[in-house]
Formats: sequence, structure tokens, C-alpha cells
Amino acid sequence: MSHLQTLKLEHLPEDFAVHIALYENVKNAAFLQQQLLQGNTAFEYAFIDASVIVSSTHLLAAIFRAANDKVNDRLKSKNVHSEVVFCLSMNNNIAESFRRFGVSPATTSLYAIKLSTTPSVTASTVQQHLLDSIEGHSVPFSDVEIAKFTDIGKVRKTYKLSDTRKTPGGGSGKGLENSHSCSGEAERSGLEGMVLGLMALRGAT
Repeated sequence: MSHLQTLKLEHLPEDFAVHIALYENVKNAAFLQQQLLQGNTAFEYAFIDASVIVSSTHLLAAIFRAANDKVNDRLKSKNVHSEVVFCLSMNNNIAESFRRFGVSPATTSLYAIKLSTTPSVTASTVQQHLLDSIEGHSVPFSDVEIAKFTDIGKVRKTYKLSDTRKTPGGGSGKGLENSHSCSGEAERSGLEGMVLGLMALRGAT
């Protein structure tokens, strides 16, 4: 079963749809990364490791910025999908953004993002290609599901944020749903705000 979601973002052209799928238990991440490295245009997606995404707002902020830069001819990377990965970064090092946010052989939870840059890219074509290409279990794109895959310690390390949160047993805090509901939600909200601020600052430099 596929849980692909198709979204239309405000302030973008009507035909500029965004297709997002979230996967767990991914078995072929190394293959997916290799397709990107080889420049296989059939795999022109933003493949993002789910452990470094805090919320839907976090991911959608990067998608919107990349799409807006595409519309306004301001891309800094090779295409709008690589730009989504780059827009998650807090600095201007494109290669580093792929190491920190992109798919790697160790990835087990994954976002697959495809933007409709041509009429041939539709929800049905994207869904079929993902079904044929990704060995993993599709789950809904929602903040409840997203929280299951967020590794708080990894997010803080990636964005160079100090860790003031204490976790039972000194763990990394992977899986925000494992926290008490109130403290976990507060942690996610606070972390989201800091991450979005750092992403925005990159654009000002």
C-alpha cells in the first residue's frame, strides 16, 4: 500500500505539485544513493534520511524554498530536487548537505520527494515508480509518523545545537514519540523553531 501525498504549496504555480512519500524499513538505500551518484534521471528525487527531519513544517520549508528558487531561476545546485536537500542545510556547502541530509547506505527511514516540473510527472507515475524502486514500507506523511523517526541527538549535532534535553538512560532521544507527550511535543516545537531559524539565516548570508 502506498501513502504518497500530493500537495499544492501556496504562492507557487498551480501546476507545481509536490509528491511526498515516507518509508520505513528501507532495504535498498545503497541502490537509491547509487542512482543519484550516477545521475540516473529516472531517479531524480530528493531522497532524504528521515532521522534528521523534525516535522512536516521542517521538510516543507525546504521544499518551498527550493521550488520558489526554481520558479525564480535561482537554483544553486543542479536541479530542484538536489536543491531541496541543500535547502535543509545551515551553510552553503552543497556536498556537505548531501552527506548530512541525503540518503546513505545506512538509511532505513526515508523521504522520497518529487516535484511536478513537467506535465508527465503526476501522482500516478510517481507512485508507480516508487512502488517499483523502493524496498520499504510506506507510512503516512504526518507529524505523528515523522516523530517516530526523528533522532533528536542527530538533529542537534547536524545543526550544531547544544543538547539541553535529558533522556532516560542517556540515550540520543531517537523517536520523539517515546517521550512523555507534553515534553516530547515541547521538544519538537522548540527544535523546529531553532532549525527553521538556522535554515533562514543561510539564505541571508
